[in-house]
Amino acid sequence: MADEAVIGLTGILLHATRGTVGPGEVLVRVRGGSEAFLAWSEQPLPKGSTVLVVESRGAREVDVIAWGEDVDDPAAPT
Repeated sequence: MADEAVIGLTGILLHATRGTVGPGEVLVRVRGGSEAFLAWSEQPLPKGSTVLVVESRGAREVDVIAWGEDVDDPAAPT
């Protein structure tokens, strides 16, 4: 059953995604707290990336896309 409450929210990747090879893990602030979900993406995304939840697969699994600046990017301005 899809978790509609997380769609459209942003989160931080706790574990990198591997594209279609496998999921990572995202921490999302939802329902007055923070919850972890398995995170799937079309392209690999590094740990620490800010992502947007675009779909819920149910069973605590979501589809994500990159969002904003990468917080672990050493080239990012400080």
